Amino acid sequence: MSEFEGRIAVVTGGGRGIGAAISRRLAQGGATVAVTDYDKTSADELAASLVSEGLKAVGYQMDVTDSASVSATVSAIEADVGPIAILVNNAGVSHFTAFLEMSEEEWDQVLTVNLKGVFLTCRAIVPAMAARKSGRIVNMSSILGKLGEPFFVHYSASKFGVIGLTQSIAAEFAADNITANCVCPGIVETPLWNGLDEEAVEKSDLFSSPQDVRDFVRARIPLGRTQPVEDIAEMVAFLASDKARNMTGGSYHVDGGMAPR
Repeated sequence: MSEFEGRIAVVTGGGRGIGAAISRRLAQGGATVAVTDYDKTSADELAASLVSEGLKAVGYQMDVTDSASVSATVSAIEADVGPIAILVNNAGVSHFTAFLEMSEEEWDQVLTVNLKGVFLTCRAIVPAMAARKSGRIVNMSSILGKLGEPFFVHYSASKFGVIGLTQSIAAEFAADNITANCVCPGIVETPLWNGLDEEAVEKSDLFSSPQDVRDFVRARIPLGRTQPVEDIAEMVAFLASDKARNMTGGSYHVDGGMAPR
């Protein structure tokens, strides 16, 4: 596959989980991938792994919540590898917390990473895309960006916000040939999800073990199975490709049928 040959792609939170799968898929499609992550070690290790497979990737440390870090990293990427054609905003955090026990600090952390981080990264990259009259933006929302769930008020609010931000950017920059879309994963097997299993057991009387949580969730998925990271990466790759050139402002479920149609 070479649909991204000659294009530079930035993936935030790209060192692990869904982000690593997205980085790998875009690199397999011929892109030069700037793997960015708050944890530089994970970014460097993933990039090195891709390079060892004959693919093109470079690791960068970037804190999506800090405008200076975002600006400096974007400038470094453009100087090192070239103009950014594809932006995938994947960095995110989540916690299982009852609303009445949620601290202001926890609310701020989730909204800052998941929503402000998308704003800051888009603000740093979109101007050059607009000047070139070309760009693809894919933002990671969630099925909880379509429906609210107990114990995830902050996460759901942030992911609803990502969809609204994406729709507005899509409308504002359509004349510049920039598309912006969201992917809304369901339950994806990643270290983040495994951590939520454990938090649910610790903070709720509803579950006695992580397996109880998994059984409960799986029973709510019409297809009866969780989603592998590769499925999310395939949707991202499609939306970043020329095949989706007439798709913008949308949000697309990869969730086994959980979210409302």
